[in-house]
Amino acid sequence: MIGFLRFVGILNVGVWLGAAIFFTFGVGLAAFSPEMQNLLGANNYPCYSGAIAQVFAARYFHFQKICAAVAVVHLLAEWLYLGKRPRKFQSGVLLGLCAAVLLGAGWFQPKLKALHAAQYSPQARPETRATASRSFKAWQGVSQGVNVLVIAGLGVYLWRAANPSDPTRFVSAMKFALR
Repeated sequence: MIGFLRFVGILNVGVWLGAAIFFTFGVGLAAFSPEMQNLLGANNYPCYSGAIAQVFAARYFHFQKICAAVAVVHLLAEWLYLGKRPRKFQSGVLLGLCAAVLLGAGWFQPKLKALHAAQYSPQARPETRATASRSFKAWQGVSQGVNVLVIAGLGVYLWRAANPSDPTRFVSAMKFALR
């Protein structure tokens, strides 16, 4: 059972890290690539490529929430099954990753979606569009920065999950106490 729990934990964080890398450096860049511009046409490109990226981002954040939930359940299952408390560093990294995922899914993604809609709304005034465009670029940069931090955190978490700390070399004095 210990091997299975470890396998599930490593598999989950490996898939989560792979998805984060693929989304950030594959899907995210493909939505705004020259190939997408040729496909959509010069007039439709800015609006529709951003809308396509928003659809992908919504799915990505949903997938991240699932992976974060599996990681938390895995950590709790190891704690209950093995009887040892989770390491503070590993728990802290996981807590930070969960916070970043919830921040991205609950705040960045809806904010970017609203700014994208305001940026390309035919009813909006030109000043409103320009402001929305500047805000969208700033929020997009912050979101990508947080996403890169999530990738780094997932790398650290994967390393810690794949290389658990060695058990203590010495036996505690309480093992030999008379009862």
